[in-house]
Amino acid sequence: MKTFKIPLIFFFLVALSSCGGKKFQKNPVDVIVKDIPTDRVFSVLLHDMNVEGNFFSKYYHQYRVIEEKEAGKPEERTTDWYEVDKAFFERHANDMGMELASRGEDGKLVKSVSPPGYNNYVGNEKYGFWNNQGGSSFWAFYGQYAFMSSMFNMMSFPARRSYYDDYRRGYYGTGRSYYGPTTRGRSYYGTNSDYNRSTRPNSAWSRNTSSFKQRVSNRTSRSGSRYGGSRSRSRGGGFGK
Repeated sequence: MKTFKIPLIFFFLVALSSCGGKKFQKNPVDVIVKDIPTDRVFSVLLHDMNVEGNFFSKYYHQYRVIEEKEAGKPEERTTDWYEVDKAFFERHANDMGMELASRGEDGKLVKSVSPPGYNNYVGNEKYGFWNNQGGSSFWAFYGQYAFMSSMFNMMSFPARRSYYDDYRRGYYGTGRSYYGPTTRGRSYYGTNSDYNRSTRPNSAWSRNTSSFKQRVSNRTSRSGSRYGGSRSRSRGGGFGK
């Protein structure tokens, strides 16, 4: 009797079809936002990210949530790891350390990529003031909110008035991402910035050695558009509800 060898790819295709295709995956930022009461001020930042697996990769995000359970008293927490789909991961590959969603005192929900603290705290006279030094203006928090300087790593990387004004004039509420000026091949904010490396030196992403990480680094270092006398990047970073 003759026997027939069935190619291995056949079993792979049968197994894939039996799973019913790829399951719809709601992005975790929308899940986090939905769970926060609508009258609360909050910010959701991309805290860390990772890629695992060789033949089949899995993509993960971890978030930092700054929430005012009591008005004027921001508290922060770090979430567990969320598995995200590849498209969502790639969309935010340059956004580690950035704010992805926020709601301010006016109740407006903003879903665009911005520097940490720029939507609710920097420029808000309830929390601080612009301090002029040596011809430049930097944001300074009042004494009772001094912990926010550490929260946003503003002691080493201060929020300059020129950066903030540029963001508010050309990016806020538009869905366009703002990373600040780029010098020496790196933007001021974002995944490959000195700001982010200083804030998260022991992150899972910093330890990741995958080829995907290298492709992200190469892609983000090449992109750019003019910002004053240096270089800056902008791209659509919004996402659906």
